Amino acid sequence: KRVDALLGYYSFDAGATFVEGTWAAIKSSYDVALTAAGLVKDGEASAFALCRPPGHHAGAGFMGGYCYINNAAVAAQWFRDQGARRISILDVDYHHGNGTQEIFYDRADVQVLNLHGDPMVEYPFFLGHADERGAGAGEGFNINYPMPFGTDWDAWNASLEDACARLTAYAPDVVIVSLGVDTFEKDPISQFKLKTSDYPKIGRRIAGLGLPTLFVMEGGYAVEEIGINAVGVLTGFEDR
Repeated sequence: KRVDALLGYYSFDAGATFVEGTWAAIKSSYDVALTAAGLVKDGEASAFALCRPPGHHAGAGFMGGYCYINNAAVAAQWFRDQGARRISILDVDYHHGNGTQEIFYDRADVQVLNLHGDPMVEYPFFLGHADERGAGAGEGFNINYPMPFGTDWDAWNASLEDACARLTAYAPDVVIVSLGVDTFEKDPISQFKLKTSDYPKIGRRIAGLGLPTLFVMEGGYAVEEIGINAVGVLTGFEDR
């Protein structure tokens, strides 16, 4: 009977509030993702969607974690609607893409791979454990790589290599990268230890997949370095 209770039904935390202009920002964010997806469909090898607000914590019927509509999921479904047979979403944000997992958990046409902080101790909690592998038709197509506080490049990269091998075996038509750079060692709310010099390596590895690639911006909270590290990934991709 209270509006705040009703809001809570659709929001799993208090990090996704509404003020004047919020919906316009949400719509422009997923429109950016769709514009970038259109460029890839029309033949560009890659495109970068600088989405704000981000999206990967938003599920089919809930918002949270600064996310309202899941931009990467919108793009994935659009690619499917345009005739793509399979899509892989590679989420390299520090926080688990719980919304993306929830949306595609019972589907075999969208593979979801998440590299993230262990949900036993890290936001958004609840989802992101290694034994969550999909359900029904989607069993085996949801892969989680939870990692402990203090994870550095070598350990993180081992997860990336395994994820890339699984992605290659899946043979998608398009790769969507949920690009968060809050894995950075100086990120104020995250606990991984990647350095600025590591981000071009991520881009080069993704380029090595040899697939059309859409980058969709997610998180990052070390304000001075967000752009530097995101551009590092993209530069590494282009250099490859």
